[in-house]
Amino acid sequence: MQVTGKVVVVTGGANGIGKALCEAFHNAGAAKVVVADMDAANARAVAAMVDGAAFKCDVAQEKDIAHVIEETERQFGPIELFCSNAGIGGGFDPMSENAGGASDEPWQRSWAIHVMAHVYAARHLIPRMRARGGGYFLNTISAAGLLSQVGSPAYSTTKHAAVGFAESLAISHKAHNIKVSILCPQGVDTNMLRSIPKGPQSGDGDLTPEQVAKDVLAGLEQETFLILPHPQVLGYMRKKTENYDRWIGGMAKIQAKMREEFGK
Repeated sequence: MQVTGKVVVVTGGANGIGKALCEAFHNAGAAKVVVADMDAANARAVAAMVDGAAFKCDVAQEKDIAHVIEETERQFGPIELFCSNAGIGGGFDPMSENAGGASDEPWQRSWAIHVMAHVYAARHLIPRMRARGGGYFLNTISAAGLLSQVGSPAYSTTKHAAVGFAESLAISHKAHNIKVSILCPQGVDTNMLRSIPKGPQSGDGDLTPEQVAKDVLAGLEQETFLILPHPQVLGYMRKKTENYDRWIGGMAKIQAKMREEFGK
């Protein structure tokens, strides 16, 4: 897929990876880049930089996503690429003694943003895309959805679920010419990464959002399902599936080391 001449929506577009995606799509010749974010002020600032449009949007609310889709298509034409990029880093606690946590709140919030936001986008766009012969979804997930995330069961679990939904989306609608890519980086130098305890996600080096956006453009051009800005993640996936018990043992050692460091 080439984004030249396309209408593109980016949720979580006011900062970090989302902002870099907006800039990259604009520079690649997108017809209109729509920036959707809860941070309305920064969304407007990014939109001004890319000659785009901004909408305040809480992706945990189906009505907000439906509004962005409806208004974008009414004002600018069919959405040909929808980037479900918004995410949160809540629930990180390397010292937690119970993977189930102490309350439902971090689980519910993570589920709403990391899973249901993708579902809502598909629910409201699939009928439109099918009617006009195709479309494209880019879902920002994380290497945590392929591997795991030491220190945050809620993050890891919901990111795994996001991968599962993206697979179903791609399988169910391949015959309708609806394409899907998932973006699964490790550490990226964003506000979200800086807000959580430093962990193994940064062990292979933190990339800039701009580098990740460049990798996204290449992945979209090739229409590959799995976009890995950190290519070594593929090797980790293979090791995981080759010997699951050994992999869990290794992750448990990382967990123990993190607890030791944070407990000092």
